[in-house]
Amino acid sequence: MERFQPGQEQNPLREFQRTIEEIRERLNRFMKGWGFSALGLVVLGLYIGSGLYVVGPGEKAVVLLFGKESSIAEPGLRYRLPKPFMNQIIVDVSKVRRAEIGFRSDGTRTRSVPAESLMLTGDENIVDVQLFVQYMVQDPVKFLFGAEAPENTLKASAEVALRGVIGENTIDYTMTSGRMEIQKKVELYLQRLLNNYNTGLLVTQARLLVVDPPAQVQDAFHDVVRAWEDRERLIKEADGYSEDIIPKARGLAQQEIRQAEAYKAERVIRAKGDVERFSLVLAEYSKAPKVTRERLYLESAEKFFVPTRKLIMDTGDSKVIPFLNISDPEKIFQHDISGNQESSAAKNKKGQ
Repeated sequence: MERFQPGQEQNPLREFQRTIEEIRERLNRFMKGWGFSALGLVVLGLYIGSGLYVVGPGEKAVVLLFGKESSIAEPGLRYRLPKPFMNQIIVDVSKVRRAEIGFRSDGTRTRSVPAESLMLTGDENIVDVQLFVQYMVQDPVKFLFGAEAPENTLKASAEVALRGVIGENTIDYTMTSGRMEIQKKVELYLQRLLNNYNTGLLVTQARLLVVDPPAQVQDAFHDVVRAWEDRERLIKEADGYSEDIIPKARGLAQQEIRQAEAYKAERVIRAKGDVERFSLVLAEYSKAPKVTRERLYLESAEKFFVPTRKLIMDTGDSKVIPFLNISDPEKIFQHDISGNQESSAAKNKKGQ
C-alpha cells in the first residue's frame, strides 16, 4: 500500500479502488475460516426466530398449518413454525363493531338510505325504519373461513330480518307499543341467520332508531301517536285514582263492619245481663212477692219522678191553687214585688 507523500498528487478514484480491494481481501480471509458457518447460523437463527409473534389483549390468533386451521392462540407471546410451514391471522374479538341499516353516518352528519329504510308493514302501509346493530366476533375460525365477507353478510341479514318482522305487524303497533318487542324479534332473527351462515358473529344489540311513516303523511301519523300517548296517560291517571279510592272504601267498609260487630256484642252482653238480673229478681219475688212488688214499684217511681218538676200542696179548703214557679228564684222574687205593688195600689183606692 502506498503511503501519502507530501507534494504527491492524490487520485480519488485510485483511493476508492484501493479500499475495495482491502475489503475483498479481508472477506476472503474471513470466509476461509469459520465465517461462512457463523453467517449460516445467524441466518438460520433469524429464520427460526421469525416464528415468534405477539397476540394482544382482546385478540385471538388462528394458527394455520399449510393453510389449514391448526389451533387458536390466546393473548401473549406465542411461537409457531416459520413460513411457509405455519402462519397466523390475528382477529380482534373484543372490538364492538357496528352496522347501519337504512342510514349512513359520517361523523356528526347522518343521511337516510331510502332503498334500505322504506318497507311494507303487515297492513300494507309504508314505514321508514332505521336499524342500528352492534356485534362482535364470537368464533374467529368461522369469521375467517365460515362465510365470504361475513360483515357484508350481516348487513344483508339484518335488512332481511328487519323486513320480515316489520311485515308481520301493523304500522300502529310498530310505531307505538310494539317497538321494543320488534327490536327483540329482529335481534333473535338476525342471530339465527348469522348462525346458519357460519359467520362467527354475535349480535349484542339491535336498536330501532327511527320508525316513522313517509314524509308526506308524517304529521297525521304523529297526531295518532300523540293521541295514543294521551290515551295511555289518562288510563294511568284513572288507575291511580282507583288505586286511591278503592282502598279507602274498603277501609270504611271494614270500619262499619267492626262498629256493627261491636254494637252486636254490646247488645248481646247487655241482653244477657238483663236476663240474669231478671232471673235474680224472679227468684227473690218467688220468696217474698209483696215486698219485692213494692220495692220494684218504688224503684220505678224513683226512676221516673227524679227528672220531673214536683209541686207540694197544702190540703186546705181553697179550691184555687195559685201557680208559683219555684224552680226559678228570680221569677219568685219578681212575683213578690209585683204582688206587693198591686196590694198597695188597691189600698190607696179604698182610702180615696
